Amino acid sequence: MQSLTCGRSARIHPLSAQIAFALLPMIGSLHAQTTEPAPAASATTAAASTPSAGSSSDCSTNFFDRLAAAYHEDANPAPADPNAPATPRRAMASPFSSPPFPSAEWQLGGVAYPIGVPNLNSQYPLERALGCTSLGRWMQDNRIEVYGWINGSANVSTSDNTNYPLSYAVRPNRFEFNQFLFRIERLPDTVQTDHIDWGFHLDNLYGYDYHFTTMKGVLSNQLLNNPNPNQPLNGKVYGYDPMLFYGDIYVPWIAQGMDIRIGRWLSLPDIEAQFSPNNYLVTHSILYTVDPYTQMGVMTTTKLSDQWTVQLGINGSNDVAVWNSAARASLQTCVRWVSADNNDMLYPCVNNWNKSDYNYNNVQMYVVTWGHRFTENVHMLTEAYRMYGRNIPGFGPVDAVTQTAGPGTAGEFGIVNYFNVELNPTNMVSFRNEWYDDEKGQRTGYATRYSSHTLGMTHWISPDIELRPEIRYEHSYDVAAYDGGKKSDQTTAIVDLIFHF
Repeated sequence: MQSLTCGRSARIHPLSAQIAFALLPMIGSLHAQTTEPAPAASATTAAASTPSAGSSSDCSTNFFDRLAAAYHEDANPAPADPNAPATPRRAMASPFSSPPFPSAEWQLGGVAYPIGVPNLNSQYPLERALGCTSLGRWMQDNRIEVYGWINGSANVSTSDNTNYPLSYAVRPNRFEFNQFLFRIERLPDTVQTDHIDWGFHLDNLYGYDYHFTTMKGVLSNQLLNNPNPNQPLNGKVYGYDPMLFYGDIYVPWIAQGMDIRIGRWLSLPDIEAQFSPNNYLVTHSILYTVDPYTQMGVMTTTKLSDQWTVQLGINGSNDVAVWNSAARASLQTCVRWVSADNNDMLYPCVNNWNKSDYNYNNVQMYVVTWGHRFTENVHMLTEAYRMYGRNIPGFGPVDAVTQTAGPGTAGEFGIVNYFNVELNPTNMVSFRNEWYDDEKGQRTGYATRYSSHTLGMTHWISPDIELRPEIRYEHSYDVAAYDGGKKSDQTTAIVDLIFHF
Protein backbone atom coordinates (compact mmCIF):
# COMPACT_ATOMS: atom_id res chain seq x y z
CA MET A 1 0.00 0.00 0.00
CA GLN A 2 1.33 3.38 -0.68
CA SER A 3 0.60 6.98 -1.31
CA LEU A 4 2.18 10.34 -0.87
CA THR A 5 1.42 13.54 0.89
CA CYS A 6 3.13 16.64 2.07
CA GLY A 7 3.10 17.38 5.66
CA ARG A 8 0.93 17.98 8.58
CA SER A 9 -1.20 21.05 7.94
CA ALA A 10 0.38 21.61 4.53
CA ARG A 11 3.95 21.72 5.81
CA ILE A 12 6.70 19.18 5.44
CA HIS A 13 7.20 17.39 8.73
CA PRO A 14 10.17 18.90 10.64
CA LEU A 15 12.12 15.64 10.76
CA SER A 16 11.63 15.18 7.03
CA ALA A 17 12.97 18.66 6.42
CA GLN A 18 16.02 17.87 8.58
CA ILE A 19 16.63 14.69 6.63
CA ALA A 20 16.31 16.53 3.32
CA PHE A 21 18.74 19.24 4.44
CA ALA A 22 21.29 16.74 5.74
CA LEU A 23 21.19 14.74 2.52
CA LEU A 24 21.05 17.67 0.13
CA PRO A 25 24.65 17.34 -1.09
CA MET A 26 24.07 13.70 -1.93
CA ILE A 27 20.59 13.56 -3.34
CA GLY A 28 19.95 12.99 -7.01
CA SER A 29 17.39 12.71 -9.64
CA LEU A 30 14.29 10.72 -10.19
CA HIS A 31 14.23 8.91 -13.49
CA ALA A 32 11.02 9.35 -15.36
CA GLN A 33 10.76 6.12 -17.32
CA THR A 34 10.53 7.01 -20.96
CA THR A 35 10.51 5.21 -24.24
CA GLU A 36 13.18 7.65 -25.44
CA PRO A 37 15.57 9.94 -23.54
CA ALA A 38 13.55 12.67 -21.84
CA PRO A 39 14.03 16.29 -22.89
CA ALA A 40 15.90 16.96 -19.66
CA ALA A 41 18.46 14.32 -20.61
CA SER A 42 18.98 15.92 -24.03
CA ALA A 43 19.60 19.28 -22.42
CA THR A 44 22.05 17.68 -20.02
CA THR A 45 23.93 15.94 -22.80
CA ALA A 46 24.31 19.18 -24.76
CA ALA A 47 25.40 21.10 -21.70
CA ALA A 48 27.97 18.45 -20.80
CA SER A 49 29.73 18.86 -24.14
CA THR A 50 29.51 22.66 -24.37
CA PRO A 51 28.53 24.04 -20.99
CA SER A 52 26.87 27.43 -21.25
CA ALA A 53 26.92 30.13 -18.64
CA GLY A 54 24.16 29.63 -16.10
CA SER A 55 23.50 25.99 -17.07
CA SER A 56 23.39 23.04 -14.66
CA SER A 57 26.77 21.91 -16.07
CA ASP A 58 28.47 25.29 -15.62
CA CYS A 59 31.04 24.40 -12.97
CA SER A 60 31.96 28.06 -12.44
CA THR A 61 28.71 28.50 -10.51
CA ASN A 62 27.83 27.16 -7.07
CA PHE A 63 25.72 24.09 -6.29
CA PHE A 64 22.50 25.99 -5.65
CA ASP A 65 22.79 28.00 -8.87
CA ARG A 66 23.31 24.76 -10.82
CA LEU A 67 20.34 23.22 -9.02
CA ALA A 68 18.09 26.14 -9.95
CA ALA A 69 19.39 26.00 -13.53
CA ALA A 70 18.58 22.28 -13.74
CA TYR A 71 14.95 22.86 -12.72
CA HIS A 72 14.74 25.71 -15.22
CA GLU A 73 16.12 23.49 -17.99
CA ASP A 74 13.53 20.81 -17.25
CA ALA A 75 10.71 23.33 -17.34
CA ASN A 76 12.04 24.75 -20.63
CA PRO A 77 13.48 21.76 -22.48
CA ALA A 78 15.64 22.11 -25.55
CA PRO A 79 14.33 20.52 -28.76
CA ALA A 80 15.14 16.83 -29.07
CA ASP A 81 18.10 16.01 -31.29
CA PRO A 82 16.76 14.01 -34.29
CA ASN A 83 20.30 12.79 -35.01
CA ALA A 84 20.91 11.41 -31.53
CA PRO A 85 21.87 7.71 -31.68
CA ALA A 86 19.28 5.21 -30.50
CA THR A 87 19.85 3.70 -27.08
CA PRO A 88 20.99 0.07 -27.42
CA ARG A 89 18.23 -2.37 -26.51
CA ARG A 90 17.90 -6.16 -26.42
CA ALA A 91 14.12 -6.42 -26.00
CA MET A 92 10.83 -5.45 -27.60
CA ALA A 93 10.12 -1.76 -27.98
CA SER A 94 8.54 -0.05 -24.98
CA PRO A 95 4.74 -0.36 -25.33
CA PHE A 96 3.90 2.92 -23.57
CA SER A 97 5.07 6.50 -23.16
CA SER A 98 6.38 7.54 -19.77
CA PRO A 99 5.58 10.23 -18.97
CA PRO A 100 2.65 10.55 -18.85
CA PHE A 101 2.22 6.89 -17.75
CA PRO A 102 4.14 5.81 -14.63
CA SER A 103 6.06 3.13 -16.58
CA ALA A 104 7.00 2.54 -20.21
CA GLU A 105 7.19 -1.26 -19.82
CA TRP A 106 4.81 -4.14 -19.26
CA GLN A 107 4.64 -5.16 -15.63
CA LEU A 108 7.43 -7.37 -14.24
CA GLY A 109 8.38 -7.43 -10.56
CA GLY A 110 11.77 -8.42 -9.19
CA VAL A 111 13.84 -6.30 -11.62
CA ALA A 112 14.22 -2.57 -12.23
CA TYR A 113 13.58 -3.13 -15.95
CA PRO A 114 12.90 -6.30 -17.95
CA ILE A 115 16.16 -7.97 -18.94
CA GLY A 116 17.51 -6.41 -22.13
CA VAL A 117 15.84 -3.03 -21.50
CA PRO A 118 18.34 -0.21 -20.89
CA ASN A 119 18.25 2.19 -18.01
CA LEU A 120 15.48 4.56 -19.13
CA ASN A 121 16.11 7.04 -16.35
CA SER A 122 16.86 10.65 -17.23
CA GLN A 123 18.73 12.73 -14.69
CA TYR A 124 16.77 15.03 -12.43
CA PRO A 125 18.02 18.33 -11.03
CA LEU A 126 19.95 17.42 -7.87
CA GLU A 127 22.01 14.74 -9.57
CA ARG A 128 22.89 17.12 -12.40
CA ALA A 129 23.81 19.82 -9.91
CA LEU A 130 26.20 17.35 -8.25
CA GLY A 131 27.96 16.71 -11.57
CA CYS A 132 30.64 19.33 -10.96
CA THR A 133 31.62 17.90 -7.57
CA SER A 134 34.10 15.11 -6.90
CA LEU A 135 31.26 13.04 -5.44
CA GLY A 136 29.13 13.57 -8.53
CA ARG A 137 31.96 12.65 -10.89
CA TRP A 138 32.71 9.51 -8.85
CA MET A 139 29.04 8.52 -8.98
CA GLN A 140 28.94 8.98 -12.76
CA ASP A 141 32.12 6.96 -13.22
CA ASN A 142 30.66 4.09 -11.18
CA ARG A 143 27.06 4.32 -12.47
CA ILE A 144 25.75 5.07 -8.98
CA GLU A 145 22.66 7.22 -8.80
CA VAL A 146 20.89 9.05 -5.99
CA TYR A 147 17.44 10.57 -6.33
CA GLY A 148 14.00 10.58 -4.79
CA TRP A 149 10.83 12.56 -4.19
CA ILE A 150 8.61 14.27 -1.66
CA ASN A 151 4.90 13.47 -1.77
CA GLY A 152 2.05 15.19 0.00
CA SER A 153 -1.73 14.99 -0.30
CA ALA A 154 -5.00 16.48 0.87
CA ASN A 155 -8.40 14.81 0.98
CA VAL A 156 -12.04 15.52 1.77
CA SER A 157 -14.26 12.61 2.72
CA THR A 158 -17.79 11.74 3.74
CA SER A 159 -16.24 9.82 6.65
CA ASP A 160 -15.19 11.50 9.87
CA ASN A 161 -13.03 8.95 11.71
CA THR A 162 -11.21 6.90 9.09
CA ASN A 163 -11.13 6.36 5.33
CA TYR A 164 -9.88 2.77 5.71
CA PRO A 165 -9.81 0.42 3.78
CA LEU A 166 -8.96 3.23 1.37
CA SER A 167 -5.20 3.78 1.41
CA TYR A 168 -2.91 5.43 1.92
CA ALA A 169 -4.94 8.54 2.79
CA VAL A 170 -6.44 6.84 5.86
CA ARG A 171 -6.99 9.99 7.91
CA PRO A 172 -10.02 11.88 6.54
CA ASN A 173 -10.40 15.58 5.78
CA ARG A 174 -6.82 16.70 6.21
CA PHE A 175 -3.44 17.32 4.67
CA GLU A 176 -1.06 14.40 4.98
CA PHE A 177 2.69 13.91 4.58
CA ASN A 178 2.95 10.53 2.90
CA GLN A 179 6.44 9.99 1.56
CA PHE A 180 9.90 11.39 1.63
CA LEU A 181 12.00 8.87 -0.28
CA PHE A 182 15.75 8.90 -0.82
CA ARG A 183 17.15 6.23 -3.15
CA ILE A 184 20.69 5.03 -3.81
CA GLU A 185 21.15 2.49 -6.58
CA ARG A 186 23.34 0.98 -9.24
CA LEU A 187 21.51 -0.82 -12.05
CA PRO A 188 23.17 -3.82 -13.69
CA ASP A 189 23.60 -3.51 -17.45
CA THR A 190 21.38 -6.28 -18.83
CA VAL A 191 21.65 -5.16 -22.46
CA GLN A 192 25.22 -6.39 -22.82
CA THR A 193 25.93 -10.14 -22.95
CA ASP A 194 29.71 -10.36 -22.54
CA HIS A 195 30.26 -10.09 -18.78
CA ILE A 196 28.65 -10.56 -15.38
CA ASP A 197 27.40 -7.27 -13.95
CA TRP A 198 26.08 -6.24 -10.56
CA GLY A 199 23.86 -3.70 -8.90
CA PHE A 200 22.40 -2.67 -5.57
CA HIS A 201 19.42 -0.70 -4.30
CA LEU A 202 18.57 1.06 -1.04
CA ASP A 203 15.31 2.94 -0.42
CA ASN A 204 14.80 5.10 2.65
CA LEU A 205 11.14 5.97 3.27
CA TYR A 206 9.88 8.43 5.85
CA GLY A 207 6.26 9.50 6.29
CA TYR A 208 2.78 8.26 7.10
CA ASP A 209 2.95 5.46 4.53
CA TYR A 210 5.39 3.45 6.66
CA HIS A 211 2.23 2.10 8.35
CA PHE A 212 1.71 -0.08 5.30
CA THR A 213 5.26 -0.91 4.23
CA THR A 214 6.78 -2.04 7.57
CA MET A 215 8.32 -5.52 7.66
CA LYS A 216 8.32 -7.39 10.99
CA GLY A 217 11.88 -7.51 12.24
CA VAL A 218 13.02 -4.39 10.33
CA LEU A 219 12.58 -1.39 12.67
CA SER A 220 9.02 -2.60 13.20
CA ASN A 221 8.77 -1.64 16.89
CA GLN A 222 7.80 1.93 15.93
CA LEU A 223 4.63 0.46 14.40
CA LEU A 224 3.88 -2.81 16.20
CA ASN A 225 4.79 -1.76 19.76
CA ASN A 226 3.10 1.64 19.78
CA PRO A 227 -0.67 1.26 20.17
CA ASN A 228 -2.36 4.56 19.37
CA PRO A 229 -6.11 4.73 20.02
CA ASN A 230 -6.25 8.34 18.79
CA GLN A 231 -5.58 7.59 15.12
CA PRO A 232 -6.99 5.10 12.57
CA LEU A 233 -3.80 3.00 12.49
CA ASN A 234 -1.58 2.05 15.43
CA GLY A 235 2.04 3.09 15.66
CA LYS A 236 3.80 6.41 15.56
CA VAL A 237 2.12 8.85 13.20
CA TYR A 238 5.25 9.22 11.07
CA GLY A 239 7.95 6.61 10.79
CA TYR A 240 11.02 5.44 8.88
CA ASP A 241 11.32 2.25 6.88
CA PRO A 242 14.38 1.08 4.90
CA MET A 243 11.84 -0.20 2.43
CA LEU A 244 14.02 -1.96 -0.08
CA PHE A 245 17.58 -3.21 0.24
CA TYR A 246 19.02 -5.78 -2.11
CA GLY A 247 21.89 -6.69 -4.35
CA ASP A 248 21.62 -7.87 -7.97
CA ILE A 249 23.94 -10.18 -9.88
CA TYR A 250 23.31 -10.34 -13.62
CA VAL A 251 24.56 -13.44 -15.49
CA PRO A 252 24.13 -13.03 -19.27
CA TRP A 253 24.98 -16.65 -20.20
CA ILE A 254 21.98 -18.32 -18.52
CA ALA A 255 19.27 -18.47 -21.20
CA GLN A 256 19.09 -14.88 -22.50
CA GLY A 257 20.10 -13.47 -19.13
CA MET A 258 19.37 -14.10 -15.44
CA ASP A 259 19.17 -11.58 -12.61
CA ILE A 260 19.73 -12.95 -9.08
CA ARG A 261 18.35 -10.68 -6.37
CA ILE A 262 19.25 -11.09 -2.70
CA GLY A 263 17.59 -8.96 -0.02
CA ARG A 264 14.20 -7.30 0.49
CA TRP A 265 12.10 -6.63 -2.61
CA LEU A 266 8.58 -5.55 -3.53
CA SER A 267 5.93 -8.27 -3.78
CA LEU A 268 6.13 -9.22 -7.45
CA PRO A 269 2.72 -9.24 -9.15
CA ASP A 270 0.78 -6.10 -8.18
CA ILE A 271 -0.24 -3.45 -10.72
CA GLU A 272 0.14 -0.96 -7.89
CA ALA A 273 3.30 -0.13 -5.95
CA GLN A 274 4.25 1.37 -2.61
CA PHE A 275 6.01 4.27 -4.30
CA SER A 276 3.87 7.21 -5.31
CA PRO A 277 5.37 7.91 -8.78
CA ASN A 278 4.87 4.27 -9.84
CA ASN A 279 1.07 4.38 -9.64
CA TYR A 280 -1.67 5.42 -12.04
CA LEU A 281 -3.75 6.88 -9.18
CA VAL A 282 -3.23 8.48 -5.78
CA THR A 283 -5.22 5.97 -3.71
CA HIS A 284 -4.96 2.21 -3.80
CA SER A 285 -7.47 -0.52 -4.47
CA ILE A 286 -8.76 -2.48 -1.47
CA LEU A 287 -7.27 -5.53 -3.16
CA TYR A 288 -3.81 -3.95 -2.93
CA THR A 289 -4.30 -2.39 0.52
CA VAL A 290 -4.57 -5.76 2.25
CA ASP A 291 -2.19 -7.99 0.28
CA PRO A 292 1.56 -8.60 0.87
CA TYR A 293 3.93 -5.67 0.41
CA THR A 294 7.52 -6.89 0.58
CA GLN A 295 9.40 -10.18 0.89
CA MET A 296 12.96 -11.05 1.81
CA GLY A 297 15.11 -13.85 0.44
CA VAL A 298 16.57 -14.86 -2.93
CA MET A 299 14.79 -14.29 -6.26
CA THR A 300 15.84 -15.17 -9.81
CA THR A 301 14.44 -13.59 -12.99
CA THR A 302 15.38 -15.36 -16.23
CA LYS A 303 14.68 -14.17 -19.77
CA LEU A 304 13.95 -17.12 -22.06
CA SER A 305 13.05 -14.96 -25.07
CA ASP A 306 11.56 -11.55 -25.82
CA GLN A 307 8.15 -13.07 -25.06
CA TRP A 308 8.86 -15.34 -22.07
CA THR A 309 10.34 -14.61 -18.65
CA VAL A 310 10.30 -16.93 -15.60
CA GLN A 311 10.87 -16.11 -11.93
CA LEU A 312 11.62 -18.40 -9.01
CA GLY A 313 12.49 -17.50 -5.44
CA ILE A 314 12.50 -18.45 -1.78
CA ASN A 315 11.58 -15.97 0.94
CA GLY A 316 10.65 -15.80 4.62
CA SER A 317 6.92 -15.26 3.94
CA ASN A 318 5.13 -11.94 3.57
CA ASP A 319 6.35 -8.81 5.32
CA VAL A 320 8.63 -10.77 7.67
CA ALA A 321 12.43 -10.57 7.89
CA VAL A 322 14.15 -13.92 7.44
CA TRP A 323 15.79 -13.56 10.88
CA ASN A 324 12.46 -13.00 12.68
CA SER A 325 10.83 -15.90 14.54
CA ALA A 326 7.64 -15.41 12.49
CA ALA A 327 9.47 -16.21 9.21
CA ARG A 328 8.39 -19.32 7.30
CA ALA A 329 10.25 -20.63 4.26
CA SER A 330 8.00 -19.89 1.25
CA LEU A 331 8.08 -20.43 -2.49
CA GLN A 332 7.46 -17.64 -5.00
CA THR A 333 7.22 -18.19 -8.76
CA CYS A 334 5.89 -16.26 -11.77
CA VAL A 335 5.79 -16.50 -15.55
CA ARG A 336 5.39 -13.49 -17.84
CA TRP A 337 4.33 -13.77 -21.47
CA VAL A 338 4.12 -10.89 -23.95
CA SER A 339 2.48 -11.34 -27.35
CA ALA A 340 4.60 -11.00 -30.50
CA ASP A 341 2.76 -7.78 -31.45
CA ASN A 342 3.42 -6.36 -27.93
CA ASN A 343 -0.31 -5.75 -27.40
CA ASP A 344 -0.95 -8.32 -24.66
CA MET A 345 0.78 -9.37 -21.46
CA LEU A 346 -0.10 -12.27 -19.11
CA TYR A 347 1.59 -12.57 -15.72
CA PRO A 348 0.42 -15.45 -13.46
CA CYS A 349 2.16 -15.79 -10.08
CA VAL A 350 2.24 -17.96 -7.01
CA ASN A 351 3.17 -15.00 -4.84
CA ASN A 352 3.51 -16.99 -1.62
CA TRP A 353 3.17 -20.71 -0.92
CA ASN A 354 4.06 -22.86 2.05
CA LYS A 355 2.39 -25.46 4.28
CA SER A 356 2.58 -23.45 7.50
CA ASP A 357 -0.27 -22.10 9.60
CA TYR A 358 -1.02 -18.40 9.68
CA ASN A 359 1.33 -16.23 11.71
CA TYR A 360 1.80 -12.50 11.23
CA ASN A 361 1.00 -12.17 7.49
CA ASN A 362 1.57 -15.72 6.25
CA VAL A 363 -1.16 -15.94 3.62
CA GLN A 364 -1.10 -18.16 0.55
CA MET A 365 -1.57 -16.04 -2.57
CA TYR A 366 -2.32 -16.91 -6.21
CA VAL A 367 -2.59 -14.00 -8.65
CA VAL A 368 -2.79 -13.30 -12.36
CA THR A 369 -2.48 -10.02 -14.26
CA TRP A 370 -3.53 -9.40 -17.86
CA GLY A 371 -2.64 -6.30 -19.81
CA HIS A 372 -3.99 -5.25 -23.19
CA ARG A 373 -2.92 -2.33 -25.38
CA PHE A 374 -5.68 -0.99 -27.62
CA THR A 375 -3.55 1.74 -29.19
CA GLU A 376 -0.28 3.46 -28.32
CA ASN A 377 -2.30 5.84 -26.13
CA VAL A 378 -4.86 3.47 -24.56
CA HIS A 379 -4.30 0.32 -22.50
CA MET A 380 -5.83 -1.56 -19.62
CA LEU A 381 -4.58 -3.82 -16.83
CA THR A 382 -6.65 -6.39 -14.91
CA GLU A 383 -5.52 -8.25 -11.80
CA ALA A 384 -7.31 -11.00 -9.85
CA TYR A 385 -6.17 -12.98 -6.83
CA ARG A 386 -7.16 -15.56 -4.26
CA MET A 387 -5.60 -15.40 -0.78
CA TYR A 388 -6.17 -17.44 2.37
CA GLY A 389 -4.53 -18.31 5.67
CA ARG A 390 -4.65 -21.60 7.54
CA ASN A 391 -5.68 -22.05 11.19
CA ILE A 392 -6.11 -18.35 11.92
CA PRO A 393 -7.18 -17.84 15.58
CA GLY A 394 -10.81 -16.75 15.87
CA PHE A 395 -11.90 -17.71 12.36
CA GLY A 396 -12.90 -21.34 12.87
CA PRO A 397 -15.93 -23.16 14.32
CA VAL A 398 -17.52 -21.76 17.48
CA ASP A 399 -17.07 -23.93 20.59
CA ALA A 400 -20.47 -24.90 22.02
CA VAL A 401 -19.29 -24.47 25.61
CA THR A 402 -17.12 -21.36 25.51
CA GLN A 403 -18.99 -19.76 22.61
CA THR A 404 -15.65 -18.63 21.18
CA ALA A 405 -14.34 -19.31 17.71
CA GLY A 406 -11.32 -21.54 17.33
CA PRO A 407 -8.72 -21.48 14.58
CA GLY A 408 -9.86 -21.83 10.99
CA THR A 409 -9.23 -20.89 7.39
CA ALA A 410 -10.11 -17.38 6.20
CA GLY A 411 -9.90 -16.33 2.58
CA GLU A 412 -10.60 -13.49 0.20
CA PHE A 413 -10.96 -12.84 -3.51
CA GLY A 414 -10.41 -9.65 -5.45
CA ILE A 415 -10.37 -8.33 -9.01
CA VAL A 416 -9.39 -4.85 -10.22
CA ASN A 417 -9.29 -3.21 -13.65
CA TYR A 418 -7.40 -0.11 -14.76
CA PHE A 419 -8.36 1.67 -17.98
CA ASN A 420 -5.66 4.20 -18.89
CA VAL A 421 -5.65 6.90 -21.57
CA GLU A 422 -2.83 9.22 -22.64
CA LEU A 423 -4.30 12.61 -23.52
CA ASN A 424 -0.99 14.16 -24.52
CA PRO A 425 2.66 13.84 -23.42
CA THR A 426 1.97 15.55 -20.09
CA ASN A 427 -1.52 14.28 -19.17
CA MET A 428 -3.17 10.91 -18.63
CA VAL A 429 -6.41 9.70 -17.05
CA SER A 430 -7.12 6.41 -15.34
CA PHE A 431 -10.42 4.79 -14.38
CA ARG A 432 -10.21 1.97 -11.81
CA ASN A 433 -13.02 -0.43 -10.87
CA GLU A 434 -12.73 -3.26 -8.37
CA TRP A 435 -14.67 -5.98 -6.58
CA TYR A 436 -13.42 -7.44 -3.31
CA ASP A 437 -14.88 -10.17 -1.10
CA ASP A 438 -13.41 -10.42 2.40
CA GLU A 439 -15.24 -13.65 3.20
CA LYS A 440 -14.69 -13.69 6.99
CA GLY A 441 -13.37 -10.17 7.54
CA GLN A 442 -9.82 -11.26 8.29
CA ARG A 443 -8.20 -8.65 6.00
CA THR A 444 -10.34 -5.51 6.32
CA GLY A 445 -12.02 -6.22 9.67
CA TYR A 446 -15.48 -6.67 8.13
CA ALA A 447 -16.95 -9.79 6.52
CA THR A 448 -18.44 -8.17 3.47
CA ARG A 449 -18.19 -7.63 -0.25
CA TYR A 450 -16.88 -4.30 -1.53
CA SER A 451 -16.82 -2.36 -4.77
CA SER A 452 -14.85 0.81 -5.48
CA HIS A 453 -14.73 3.16 -8.46
CA THR A 454 -11.99 5.75 -8.93
CA LEU A 455 -11.35 8.34 -11.63
CA GLY A 456 -8.08 10.23 -11.60
CA MET A 457 -5.67 12.25 -13.68
CA THR A 458 -1.92 12.75 -13.72
CA HIS A 459 -0.67 16.14 -14.93
CA TRP A 460 3.07 16.67 -15.35
CA ILE A 461 3.59 20.34 -14.52
CA SER A 462 7.22 19.78 -15.48
CA PRO A 463 9.40 16.65 -15.72
CA ASP A 464 10.00 17.11 -11.98
CA ILE A 465 6.49 17.81 -10.65
CA GLU A 466 3.34 15.68 -10.87
CA LEU A 467 -0.13 16.80 -9.82
CA ARG A 468 -2.75 14.05 -9.40
CA PRO A 469 -6.41 14.80 -8.57
CA GLU A 470 -8.94 11.98 -8.21
CA ILE A 471 -12.45 11.20 -6.99
CA ARG A 472 -13.53 7.85 -5.53
CA TYR A 473 -16.78 6.17 -4.51
CA GLU A 474 -16.97 2.83 -2.66
CA HIS A 475 -19.60 0.63 -1.08
CA SER A 476 -19.79 -2.34 1.31
CA TYR A 477 -22.69 -4.71 0.61
CA ASP A 478 -23.21 -6.96 3.63
CA VAL A 479 -22.35 -4.81 6.65
CA ALA A 480 -21.44 -1.17 7.25
CA ALA A 481 -17.65 -1.20 6.81
CA TYR A 482 -16.77 2.48 6.40
CA ASP A 483 -15.98 5.19 8.95
CA GLY A 484 -15.22 2.55 11.56
CA GLY A 485 -18.32 0.49 10.86
CA LYS A 486 -20.80 3.38 10.75
CA LYS A 487 -21.47 3.66 7.02
CA SER A 488 -21.90 1.46 3.96
CA ASP A 489 -20.73 4.14 1.50
CA GLN A 490 -17.82 6.51 1.24
CA THR A 491 -16.95 9.24 -1.24
CA THR A 492 -13.57 10.93 -1.25
CA ALA A 493 -11.84 13.60 -3.30
CA ILE A 494 -8.07 13.75 -3.08
CA VAL A 495 -5.16 15.48 -4.72
CA ASP A 496 -1.46 14.91 -4.27
CA LEU A 497 1.76 16.49 -5.46
CA ILE A 498 4.99 14.63 -6.21
CA PHE A 499 8.15 16.72 -6.25
CA HIS A 500 11.13 14.84 -7.70
CA PHE A 501 14.70 15.65 -6.78
